[in-house]
Amino acid sequence: MMEKLGAPKTHLELKRMISEVTGGVSDTISYQDFVNVMLGKRSAVLKLVMMFEGKANESNPKPSGPPPERDIASLP
Repeated sequence: MMEKLGAPKTHLELKRMISEVTGGVSDTISYQDFVNVMLGKRSAVLKLVMMFEGKANESNPKPSGPPPERDIASLP
């Protein structure tokens, strides 16, 4: 995957990256580790994207209740 992203890494470099993310506790990255990395200090861009997506959702509140009844004349 790192090769496809244009940043090929050796096996030892990948092990060091995983160790940095997990704190040396595990050889695999858990979902919680992944979320912490994505929302951590190093990922300010992701925080901004999440903030703007949240604000976009707030400005268009979803209507509550069932949709209004439609007839054939109201169809496009």
